[in-house]
Amino acid sequence: MSDLAVIVRACVRDGVGGSPTAVLADGPFTEDERRAVPVGCGTSHAVFVSADGDGPVSLRFFTSEGELPACGHGTVAALAVLAARTTPDHRVAPHAGDAERRFVLRAGGRVFGGRVVRRGEGFEGVFDPGPVAVRETTAAELDLIRPLFPALAGPPVVASVGRPRLLVPVAGRAELAALTPDLDRLRAACDRLGCYVHTVPTADGRVAARMFAPSIGVPEDVANANSTACLAAHLAGRGLTALTVDMGDSLSRPATITATITATAEGGPQGVSVAVGGLALLGPN
Repeated sequence: MSDLAVIVRACVRDGVGGSPTAVLADGPFTEDERRAVPVGCGTSHAVFVSADGDGPVSLRFFTSEGELPACGHGTVAALAVLAARTTPDHRVAPHAGDAERRFVLRAGGRVFGGRVVRRGEGFEGVFDPGPVAVRETTAAELDLIRPLFPALAGPPVVASVGRPRLLVPVAGRAELAALTPDLDRLRAACDRLGCYVHTVPTADGRVAARMFAPSIGVPEDVANANSTACLAAHLAGRGLTALTVDMGDSLSRPATITATITATAEGGPQGVSVAVGGLALLGPN
C-alpha cells in the first residue's frame, strides 16, 4: 500500500523538516495492513482518508502499534492533501487554488472543522482539536516522573484532548536538548500517550518541546499538534493568546506548530477554545 500513499511533511519550519506522514485513501484494509503502512513508508504515522459525498471527511490514524483516536500533525497532513485535490489514483494533483478551503472532519468519534490555505509551495492547515481537559498530577504520578526528568521547572500536569498525556516543564532549550529519558521506564511510568516536555514560554509565547511516546511505538515524535493544543489551553491563564512551538530539532527535522487561544464560554473545562496547525509540504525530503 505504500505506493498508494502521499508523503506529507507536516508542520515544517522555514520550508524544511517537518514530520513525514503517509496519507492515503481508506479501503477494506486489515488492521495489520494499516499498521504496516507507516513502516513501509518510513513514517511514524499513517492517515487513512474517506470522503463520502457531502458528509464529513473521515480520518483514521495508525502507527506501527495500532490505531490512535486523534493525531494533530496527521490532521494537518490530511488537510494539505484534501486541499491539493487528489486524482483517482490517489496522487496529488499539481495545482490548487489559493483561496481558503474548509472541511468538516470526523475522527475519534468527533466531528470538527478544519481549514487550509495555499502558502507558496505548501499548505497551511488549522483545525479544532476539541475541548482540552487539564488536571494536576497525583503524588504517585510525580514520584514516577521526577527520576526521569530531574530538571523540572515546575510540576507537570495531565492534559487530554481524548487521550491523556503529561505536560512536563523544563527551564530552557539547553535542558530540553540534554534529555535522554529511559524509554522503557517512561513507558512504565506513563503508559498512555506519552510525555510532552516543554520549555518555559517566552513573553511572546515561543516554546520548544519534545514528545516522547513509546507507548504508541514512537520513541520521539517530530511534531505533536494535539499536545501543543493541550499546552496552549494550560497556559491560557497566563494571558497568552498565541503559542509557537518548535519541535524536531533533536531529530534533525525542525518542525513548528502554532496555536491560537480564544476565551469562550463554550471552550471546555479550561474556558478557552484552541485552534492548532502548521505548514505542510507534499512529497518526501
